Amino acid sequence: MPPRVLITDNLAPAGLDLLRRAGLEIDLRSGLNPAQVREALQTADGIIIRSGTTLTPEILQGQPRLKAIVRAGVGVDNIDIPSATREGIVVMNTPAGNTTSTAEHTIAMLMALSRNIGPAAASMKSGKWDRKSFTGTQLAGKTLAVVGLGRIGMAVARRALGLEMKVIGYDPFLSTQKGAEQGIEVVRNIDDLIDRCDFLTVHTPLTDETRGVINAARIARMKKGVRIINCARGGIVDEGALADAIESGHVAGAALDVFVKEPPDDQRLIKLPNVLATPHLGASTDEAQELVAIEAAEILGGFLLRGEVRHAVNMMPLTAAEMNDVRVYLDLARRLGLLLAQLNRGAQVTAAQLVFRGEAASKNTRIITSAFAAGLLEQAMDAYVNIVNAEMLAKERGIRISEQVSTEQGDFATLIRATVETESGKLEAAGTVFGRQFQRLVRFDEFALDAHLDGVLLIYHHRDVPGQIGFLGSVLGKHGVNIAHMALGRVAPGGSAVGVFNLDSLPPESALAEIRDNPVCTGVNVVQLPEPGAPLPWLVSPS
Repeated sequence: MPPRVLITDNLAPAGLDLLRRAGLEIDLRSGLNPAQVREALQTADGIIIRSGTTLTPEILQGQPRLKAIVRAGVGVDNIDIPSATREGIVVMNTPAGNTTSTAEHTIAMLMALSRNIGPAAASMKSGKWDRKSFTGTQLAGKTLAVVGLGRIGMAVARRALGLEMKVIGYDPFLSTQKGAEQGIEVVRNIDDLIDRCDFLTVHTPLTDETRGVINAARIARMKKGVRIINCARGGIVDEGALADAIESGHVAGAALDVFVKEPPDDQRLIKLPNVLATPHLGASTDEAQELVAIEAAEILGGFLLRGEVRHAVNMMPLTAAEMNDVRVYLDLARRLGLLLAQLNRGAQVTAAQLVFRGEAASKNTRIITSAFAAGLLEQAMDAYVNIVNAEMLAKERGIRISEQVSTEQGDFATLIRATVETESGKLEAAGTVFGRQFQRLVRFDEFALDAHLDGVLLIYHHRDVPGQIGFLGSVLGKHGVNIAHMALGRVAPGGSAVGVFNLDSLPPESALAEIRDNPVCTGVNVVQLPEPGAPLPWLVSPS
């Protein structure tokens, strides 16, 4: 019996033809409710979806036949990735198919906004001939700021350069040199481009870090008359702040293809005369629909018929024995990467080195290094980062990653030491494993300590003087934050010291401000790591 593919959203005929020619059985059913999708998956080996189908934990649980999900498109926020991973289902997407169409839509919005094409066309349709009200501005010679230089952001930048615009961009994982090779001036902080641009376009994923990144404070710092474009994800630009700035005359206009809620309930922003709005049409071209359908069919056919894995967002091809052997080290390395990424604070990363000692040196260090790279990059990328693509993505951004291996044990039976080099200096952290599940931070820069590598970490740099533990406990307690564990490190009595406090909840900004006001405080950071025993988000065992 040939593999059976369920398709629950519209797919271009070219993709369907490709699946049929490959000998796959197609079950084409659109408009299903969640219960019907769950039932239909009972007899499916794979499924192809677009944005119209949401695969929740309830749908994915108890699907023993389902082997693969292919999202015909880039975004996989309508698929519960952890649930798919736990169920052993490979999730793949089609990252290349809609890049050109989305970039072209952004440029179309940019040009239409600059020349008032939308309101001028509406004026003509109402019977008017008004040439004075719609004077625009040319793009040549203007500065475009691109926030996020992944596939789509880079495609937009290249097209803007062709329009003789000056392009400046922000991407924490694209090196200045790589950007310069493309004709783009890369800055290291969003605030370094905010007040320099005539137009600004965003092309980042929507995460906790990017939600509202273009906010009221940053908009206020922009040039009067700036224009803002969002064809990425609703919520990256604060819609309320944008509406306020347009109404005040500070922002000349905006072009929006995406919204926090789609379709939007609040029409205030959309109804402003100098706002150009489209209903999420970035990938809505015949060519993009066909390319995405073909790519989805090729990916799923290759997996079901030949075992090929392309553009997976949640797995690495490991046998069960191999995975069990390295799982705890993959987890440790990822946590070290997440830790150093959050402590970096946006400085350009140029290199990273991992040193493996003792038992860790006898494992598959290449895969462990990839897990570290995934942790280092995953919160800053516009695509899912996993141990399949992390090192490639790092290389594309000019980050050199190297390994050193020594079977000598040193102070610990097993140890991974990670060093990240940035334009501002070096960051270093070393971790070990106790038993088969407990990860510990045993070195942080020059400090030796024994801290838990999980949950919410408050890292408190200070001078080594009496009373600091009591001070931290008092401040956090006053703000209702409990300390679960603490570890201290110092170089010498009375000198520089660090405390790593595991907290039961995130401390409020008011607590952090009070800590920073302590005269002996030299720095405070909050880092969020996975909870103890949390599953790796991109790793499954092949059946």
